[in-house]
Amino acid sequence: MDYLTLNRTAWNHRTLEHLESSFYDVEGFLAGNSSLQEIELAALEVEGKSLLHLQCHFGLDTLSLARLGAEVTGVDLSDTAIHHAQQLAKACGLEANFICSDVYQAGAQLQQQFDMVYTSYGALCWLPDLRRWAELVHQSLLPGGQFYMVEFHPVQAMMEGYSYFAQQEGDVEEEGTYTENASDTKHTMVTWPHSLADVIGALIQAGLRIDAIEEFPFSPYDAFDNLVTGESLGLTSDRPRYYQLHQGKPIPMVYSLSASKPKALE
Repeated sequence: MDYLTLNRTAWNHRTLEHLESSFYDVEGFLAGNSSLQEIELAALEVEGKSLLHLQCHFGLDTLSLARLGAEVTGVDLSDTAIHHAQQLAKACGLEANFICSDVYQAGAQLQQQFDMVYTSYGALCWLPDLRRWAELVHQSLLPGGQFYMVEFHPVQAMMEGYSYFAQQEGDVEEEGTYTENASDTKHTMVTWPHSLADVIGALIQAGLRIDAIEEFPFSPYDAFDNLVTGESLGLTSDRPRYYQLHQGKPIPMVYSLSASKPKALE
């Protein structure tokens, strides 16, 4: 099964719908809004730093990080997404480098190491092998550099009927997209589950030091069924709502993780 071709085709079509959605609000971004959410905004200090954004989609978060002063490079599997990321960068007058590549092959196209590597929300499920992903993260960081990720919690996927634990064969499904303007068109997509232990273990085995991990009982995105809204947790002042799934008590919806690449003498 050629999962890369299947997923690239699906994401090429998704990108065209996402560009026109209020979910992504490209018009607001072009007017100066940030696409970043309160969790990462509260955690990241990127000004003056070189930053690699893995699985960047069509670049809204990458370019939002550039607006905060980062020197950004974004990588994504979808050639349609990368094309539109480049167009958005030009429209905003922002310096950004975008590379169309599978994550596992991206290292061959990267010309430098970075102060930071970043990935977020719905990225890891498209990767069958976290070991190779973590090795790329490690290789891409300068000594002393920081890796930061914020991701949907695997418990949330478990509540939807997916496995919590890793499996060799991916889940193959016919899916549409998650934005409010989704068409009836569905595409074959392949995903893999990854437990928290899998993520943390892969990063440690690659040589990174785990500095912090945090879990949150909400999602900043209204992207799942049966979510209810609540007030912001106050991490920043400009994100007034979040989305929560209740099963008697709140369940973890999102987690964040920060890790670092030790310097030679550490």
